[in-house]
Amino acid sequence: MVFNSAQYLVFFPIVVLLYFAIPYKLRNLWLLFASYYFYMQWNAKYALLLFFSTFVTYISGICIEKAASKKKIGWAKFCVGASFVLNIGILVFFKYSNFLIENVNRISNLLGQNGQLKPFDILLPVGISFYIFQALSYTMDVYRGKIKATKNLFRYALFVSFFPQLVAGPIERSSNLLKQFDEKHDFDVDRVRAGLLIMLWGLFMKMVIADNIAPSVNMIYEYYPQYTGIEIIVATVLFAFQIYCDFAGYSLLAIGSAKVMGFTLMENFRSPYLATSVSDFWDRWHISLTTWFTDYLYIPLGGNRKGVFRKYVNVLIVFFISGLWHGAAYTYIAWGVLNGIFMVLEQMTVNLRGKICAFFKVDKSRFSYRLGCGLLTFAFVDFTWLFFRATGFKMAFTLIKQCVTNLQFGKLFGLVFGNIGMTSAQMVVLTLALLLLMAVDYLKEQGKDVVQLVLKQGAWFRWAVYLGLLFSILIFGVYGNVYEQTQFIYFQF
Repeated sequence: MVFNSAQYLVFFPIVVLLYFAIPYKLRNLWLLFASYYFYMQWNAKYALLLFFSTFVTYISGICIEKAASKKKIGWAKFCVGASFVLNIGILVFFKYSNFLIENVNRISNLLGQNGQLKPFDILLPVGISFYIFQALSYTMDVYRGKIKATKNLFRYALFVSFFPQLVAGPIERSSNLLKQFDEKHDFDVDRVRAGLLIMLWGLFMKMVIADNIAPSVNMIYEYYPQYTGIEIIVATVLFAFQIYCDFAGYSLLAIGSAKVMGFTLMENFRSPYLATSVSDFWDRWHISLTTWFTDYLYIPLGGNRKGVFRKYVNVLIVFFISGLWHGAAYTYIAWGVLNGIFMVLEQMTVNLRGKICAFFKVDKSRFSYRLGCGLLTFAFVDFTWLFFRATGFKMAFTLIKQCVTNLQFGKLFGLVFGNIGMTSAQMVVLTLALLLLMAVDYLKEQGKDVVQLVLKQGAWFRWAVYLGLLFSILIFGVYGNVYEQTQFIYFQF
């Protein structure tokens, strides 16, 4: 079941109506049942994995707290380690076992060995990387004494499986979400309107922008030898907006769904393409994962407390693991490492860039300076997206070669839009949608709460926004002539 499906259009109102209709004491059980039903629509048997991860971290939390109260630090560390080994073991088996087998076979071939291991016939459980990381964050928070271990298994199971953010985040912290299941949420019209508007905007991003970009990007990346460098560059720029609108759209649908019921999920994207540096970009992109790696990997590695060189090494390790988290492929690792390298180079050259700006008397507060930094940041980030989208190194390097040796810039204003499968009318619609997206992001960048800004207006204005978004989704999304509904990209992670 996906958020942009008719099935969810029936499921969600039923869940909400019954949530507010039944007694308060039964609400968590109802949400737990609804969450497992939601997850089982993909593959019912994999709900056992979800429960296993939940049960392991639930027991580990209780054991860690008891050990800490008796000052048995060694036993507490053992419980943390066991929780991580069991959960990461599940993740490695389902997500990386065939990748490891493929590499073992490759090494065997190089060594002249005839024996070949057969890959496992397994299906990657949807959302496994997300809910395992969320469960492990609970283990660490209990160990660090940030929260008390919960004794209520059903309440904790709901924290791990809460359906709005179960399969693609945001990756919530127990200190934020877990306590909200003890709160009584009354039906509030203003909150429901705000939640539904957030969901409507998320659907617009996904169905009008991301899904209409997808066919063109897929066509060029599938038949890339036939295209010139400028066409590949245009497709890669479009992919940057596709993955942003796809993933941020999902996050908004999750946040909006939770808000309707009275729950607050953390912000996952904050106008990322308005960033003026790579480090700024990563403060804005997939915030729940970035902060997870900061809290539970970068800081335990030593962070910036053990010297400059060690800090840079830690940054590269975090981005290497981040790339591997996204998928069992060297291109994902390359994507992560490249972002890490760009961030390290950025930090290494801070003083040099400052001196250059001082020498040439560059005013960093000027719009032109910020625009230049923003465009350069986007160019770096978009270059790494090429590796993220490519299916292998051979394809990635061929794409880069095409951009360098067969650019044919003249096609940009002539043949390119026709060659990427868009008519002039479709390009106009997409351009207007992207301009609206950037306008909303700019308002958010200026500290404006766009949702409240809309809701505070008169009824005619509010309904113009509601109907405008709704009809855009219906005309250019579900019922458009060239609409191609796609899964959310991050479901595969």
